[in-house]
Amino acid sequence: KNSVNGKQMIWNSKMIAQLEWSGDIINREQKQLVADKIAAKVKNGQVISAGSGSTAFLALFSIADRIRKEQLDVKFIPTSIEIAMTCSSLGLQLTSLLENKPDWLFDGADEVGPNNQLIKGRGGAMFQEKLLMNSCAVNYIIVDPSKIVDKLGSKFPVPIEVFPQSILYVESQLLALGAASLNLRPAKGKDGPVITENGNLIVDAWFDTIDSNFELKIKSITGVIESGLFQQQKFEVLM
Repeated sequence: KNSVNGKQMIWNSKMIAQLEWSGDIINREQKQLVADKIAAKVKNGQVISAGSGSTAFLALFSIADRIRKEQLDVKFIPTSIEIAMTCSSLGLQLTSLLENKPDWLFDGADEVGPNNQLIKGRGGAMFQEKLLMNSCAVNYIIVDPSKIVDKLGSKFPVPIEVFPQSILYVESQLLALGAASLNLRPAKGKDGPVITENGNLIVDAWFDTIDSNFELKIKSITGVIESGLFQQQKFEVLM
């Protein structure tokens, strides 16, 4: 948006207006119920961090509906480019950590294990998600019951964002930590590997055992930018 002679100019982009979720949303009815719970928590004047994932995507639509109906003044800090574009398509106000401290965050998860430990990162935005979660006093992880597991890492690998020049060193250190298998995540819409928003690579690591300090062990490896293990953060799970 811009202004000329006091009049607001708008792009009127059809690409952004027609933005949809990239795949099928499984368990949509259950996810919609959780999305509506999150929308009910929004209050006028808040700054909210909007997370990634299909449940968070649905939550944005429920929130946008409330904002329109009740004329609420709410700003959003997105965790990823796709969520920023979704906010834009819904007419939601965007801001950043350089301008505002968020009141609370909502985000999805790939797995919720015992003691509220998470695996996240299928969207590749682990760094921004963890930065924003640590910046918020209140965090809500919104999931459907299929995401609850008895053992962390039983359904999904641990995604790890890696500085490209360090990929071979990081590989050796992850194997030393007991990685059962390591895969450089391939892209679907481009040739070659996935490149994160920070210009890094993603390694998907399977471990037979993930202890309570694994997040710190992985992060201590030189070349690891961030991992999708969330073990040190405080949050409430909503289903």
